[in-house]
Amino acid sequence: MAVTQQLARISAEYLAACRQSANASPDGDPLWDPPSADVLDLDWAPFLLERVCELGGLDDVHGHALRLALGGDSAVDLSFLNTHPHAIGSFGPAPTALSTAQVARAAELLGQIDFPALLAALPADEAEAASLIGNGADTIVGGLTTYLVEHFNALREFYRCASQRQLLVVLWWD
Repeated sequence: MAVTQQLARISAEYLAACRQSANASPDGDPLWDPPSADVLDLDWAPFLLERVCELGGLDDVHGHALRLALGGDSAVDLSFLNTHPHAIGSFGPAPTALSTAQVARAAELLGQIDFPALLAALPADEAEAASLIGNGADTIVGGLTTYLVEHFNALREFYRCASQRQLLVVLWWD
């Protein structure tokens, strides 16, 4: 099974309960199990989305927001989610999170990105565009543009919903 990026929308209370469970459990089990409706599997899209935005000339403010939305921030202590045998991100970097304020800002800025315009800056030929993007873009099944648009829209909607509900976002690779 491939390692893919995962995101979860959770409340601060849920995170605190997981931390408390990890501290109380003899083997550090945080009982991490966010509802499936609040989990997003971004597959390998983060690398491709960042590269499209770079090639399309996305400005620094929106580019930083995209990188934060895809990479999280290490300011929230999630070490209890990265402890064997219950680590949620055992195949990648340590899990990260965004605070509710960071989620709101990311949602606002992601909502302002004209992703089709960024894609339009790429060659019309998908094989040529995939070659420029790299990171395995040439192996996408079902059409590169379709894949990128679907994943960008899913990311934008995920953050919009998290912001409206005033939730944190936790990110990891699994």
